[in-house]
Amino acid sequence: MDTVSIALQIIIALGIFNVWILRYSQSTQYRGGNAANLKEEFANYGLPGWAVYVIGFLKVACAVALVAGIWIPSVVQPAAGIIVLLMAGALIAHLKVRDPMTKFLPALAMLVMSLVVAILE
Repeated sequence: MDTVSIALQIIIALGIFNVWILRYSQSTQYRGGNAANLKEEFANYGLPGWAVYVIGFLKVACAVALVAGIWIPSVVQPAAGIIVLLMAGALIAHLKVRDPMTKFLPALAMLVMSLVVAILE
């Protein structure tokens, strides 16, 4: 397994754990619109209340799979591919609410890193 891929897997997973576990209820400068937490952010995007749980589950599960992929390489490409799709959706959501480009940067970075991991595997 490529060292670059492993490093990116860890970076992506830690980023997702940070947002979806540690900072779930906290305000950050990257939240869409004027949201103070993830539930408000999803509401700003016009998404139903259950979407935050489904997307959160998918992101955390994929982050766990990326870490597990260090030892089980077959799970890496599907997990990275799902994250690519979810981050593309996040970029569309930011566009929808006309966020400034600075709020797009984390989703864009995660999309690019996940795409690199998916391609390397």
